[in-house]
Amino acid sequence: MKIKLIIVILIGIILSGCVGVSSQGIFGTGVSIALDPRTVGTQIDDSIMHKNLTGKIVVKDKKYLLSVKSKVLDGRIFLTGKVDNPEEKLQLTKLAWEIKGARSVRNDIKIKEEFNFQRSAKDILITSQLRTALIFNKNIKATNYQIDTYKKKIYIYGIAFTSEEKDLVISEAKEILDVEDVIASIMLVEDLRIQKE
Repeated sequence: MKIKLIIVILIGIILSGCVGVSSQGIFGTGVSIALDPRTVGTQIDDSIMHKNLTGKIVVKDKKYLLSVKSKVLDGRIFLTGKVDNPEEKLQLTKLAWEIKGARSVRNDIKIKEEFNFQRSAKDILITSQLRTALIFNKNIKATNYQIDTYKKKIYIYGIAFTSEEKDLVISEAKEILDVEDVIASIMLVEDLRIQKE
């Protein structure tokens, strides 16, 4: 049983590692430039905002470099990860709002608890299963989505070309075994400030 669990975790890490590298794009925004509906200018603005936010977070405390993830889409900032206490969560939200050009901040950072190997393995497995399902679904541009799982709750960030694609992504997430909740921050192309012509 333990060997099977270790094999599943390793496969999950390999899958998430492969997709993560290939979906970085030129500017490191986590969305493939070729499929990204944002203009190059908006992508660059988002990339600059992301770099500024990452810099501020690291200056605040280097420990956040590994424990907090951020994403910027069309001026909207998304934060995930784990911190030690609620005050840190509030400080990071404040830092995000201080970034020039921030239109909104969504903070899905959780307060740390004692490490649970089995739960972490399950979260990695859920993330890998969803990533694989999105890749194999021809009606979804999988590289346009970032997935984080914490305590069997899936957090999805990205840009959908149509509302049907958005619904498909959420549906795929809800079909995964043991998922307790799906929190989707998926924007439609039509809702972006500026789209490619």
